[in-house]
This record gives sequence, C-alpha cells and structure tokens, in this order.
Amino acid sequence: MATEAHGSEAAAEGSSLVFHPMDQFMVEPLFGDGAVGMFTITNSALWMFIAILAIVGLMVVGTSRRAIVPTRSQSIAELAYGFVYKMIEDVTGKDGLVYFPYIMTLFMFIVSANFLGLIPMSFTTTSHFAVTVVLAMAVFLTVTILGFVKNGSKFLGLFWVSSAPLALRPILAIIELISYFVRPVSHSIRLAGNVMAGHAVIKVFAGFAAIAVISPVSILAITAMYGLEILVAFIQAYVFTILTCVYLKDALHPSH
Repeated sequence: MATEAHGSEAAAEGSSLVFHPMDQFMVEPLFGDGAVGMFTITNSALWMFIAILAIVGLMVVGTSRRAIVPTRSQSIAELAYGFVYKMIEDVTGKDGLVYFPYIMTLFMFIVSANFLGLIPMSFTTTSHFAVTVVLAMAVFLTVTILGFVKNGSKFLGLFWVSSAPLALRPILAIIELISYFVRPVSHSIRLAGNVMAGHAVIKVFAGFAAIAVISPVSILAITAMYGLEILVAFIQAYVFTILTCVYLKDALHPSH
C-alpha cells in the first residue's frame, strides 16, 4: 500500500506542470559542475565577453571603411554615437562632452547585453545585481570624486537648498544627502529589476504553452512580451545613461 501511494504521488508529480522561471538567471561554471569561485569562467562572464565583442565588431570593425554611403553597421554605429552625444550635450552642456567616451561605453555595454539576453538559450548579464551594482557604483564614485575635484567644498552646495526657508534647510539637507547616497541603489535595481521581471514573465508563459488548451493564448502572450522586452532592452539602457548624465551635471554644476 505504501509503495502504491508513493508511486501515485510520483506519477502526480510527473504529470503536473512544473517550471522554474528563475532558473534562467543562475550563474553556472562554463566548464564542469563545480562551485563558482572568483576565477571561475561562468556563463555570465561568457556573455559579457560576447557583448564586448559585439560592441567592438559594430563600433570598430563596422566603421573601419568609413564610406560616404554607409553600410548598415556603420549607420547603426553613427546613430548610436549621435544619440549619446546629443543626450550628453542636452543634459550636461558642452562641459560634459569630455566624458563622452565613458558614457558611450556604458550605454553600448548595457544595450548590447540587454539585446543579447533576448536570444534564446542566452544569459542576460544585466539581470544580475552583481553586474548592475558595479556599473552604478562606478558612476556614483566617478561623479562624487569629480564633483569635489571640480568644485571643492562648493560641491556640498548640492545638498543645501538655498531657495528654501532657512528653518527648513537643515531638514532638506538631510533628505538630499540620503537621496544622494540612495542613487546607486535605485540606479542598479531599476535596470536589473526590469530586465529580470520581463524575462521571468516570458518563461512563465512559455511554461503554460505545454498545455494544449491554452497554448495559442500563451504563444500570443510570449510574442507580445518579447516585443515589449525589445523595447525595454533599449529603454533601460537609455534610462541608465540619461541618469548618469543627470548625475554628471550635478557634479559639474552643483549650484544649478
């Protein structure tokens, strides 16, 4: 009786619909099945390297001929260049263009990693806080150091709201200080959270596609979500980059 009960439970478990939408975000060794160490080559490292190769292929190899009538790759590279250049100029002014290479690198890495993550069986590196936190902290430290180097103690004027009544200024200064140090948290969570959520929803709909009755609806939902994720891949790279420009503006012109 116990054996039969156990067999029926196993059969029930085998026949049930089981899927794990978060498994796609697991960092695993690329070779072997051991633990992930500091120097282990993982699927995450592989896809970050592929993103770098894609950027080099587009921005260096794709524009090497510099034809008057541009090729497709050259057109995309020029559009990306002009897009980021205009963004920096509009947000930070001419002073911020000195930092164009850094901001352009950020944008190209994030947008490339996001789009590569949409390839079936790939790994989305920007869905991990370990990646986005490093990017956000790099921006935070760069902007903070730059603010003090460029403005000295005047950079602290960013936290002192001189237009507010004198009695409220200390309270507002504390609020501004807290919001400033929360920047890397919100900067990183916004990117990783949006990318992770979209991919998890697609995985959930893909799990329901195994059920014949709702399979057509599930396929339509996957198609719609995939189209939305293509848009999100670009928008999240844009949001991360334009926030970087806003923070850079604060460092260059803290009194503005």
